[in-house]
Amino acid sequence: MNIALIGYGKMGKEIETIALSHGHSIILKVDVDNAKTYTLAELKKADIAIEFSTPETAIENVYKCFEAGVPVVVGTTGWQNKLDEVKQKCIEKEQTLFYASNYSIGVNLFFKLNESLSKLMNSHLEYNVTMEEIHHVHKKDAPSGTAITLANKVIEQIDRKQKWVNNSTTNANELSIISKRIDEVPGTHTITYKSGVDEISITHIAHNRRGFALGAVIAAEWLKGKKGIFGMNDLMGTDS
Repeated sequence: MNIALIGYGKMGKEIETIALSHGHSIILKVDVDNAKTYTLAELKKADIAIEFSTPETAIENVYKCFEAGVPVVVGTTGWQNKLDEVKQKCIEKEQTLFYASNYSIGVNLFFKLNESLSKLMNSHLEYNVTMEEIHHVHKKDAPSGTAITLANKVIEQIDRKQKWVNNSTTNANELSIISKRIDEVPGTHTITYKSGVDEISITHIAHNRRGFALGAVIAAEWLKGKKGIFGMNDLMGTDS
């Protein structure tokens, strides 16, 4: 495939390495130097676009892909409050969007584990649930998109939790997410259920960016020739 790589930071470079190893070509690289100047004509040469830019530019990039008629795999987080709007635009334009807050296969298995555990814990009122996420100091959004995905699933299953907050809280109906930014940590997410007598924790630790990049390339390969809106549950054949 001919791939347009929108976002050429550390993640973009990792995606490039994996895409080339899979026999694909990178025909357009968008970074800070050409983010405002790359053209529809350049974009239209691609079979698919992979978008890992910034929360401030992601939507503009996605809409440009829609205008060019190029399917787009989006991994940028920090703009989820506009996701429904973007999905509606995708439907109106009859375009193709693949969005995930995290492309790691391991993390998506972790999502399912989190869902199962939260279902089990709903009836055990003696346990309070909290979350912690740790990322590198360059990550611009907090909490992470992965943490928000995990938190929303906990809130769906735990009746006593109504919303998440990005701080420590004593309100019983709030789910606390503590965000830490430490050097070059790729990503660590922990969900903890604590009572007066014990605690239960599940944790996913990413050792590097390779898993995220590989998942994005696999998603791009899977998406080719498809129309509509998709996510990792579609790719992995799991329920939402």
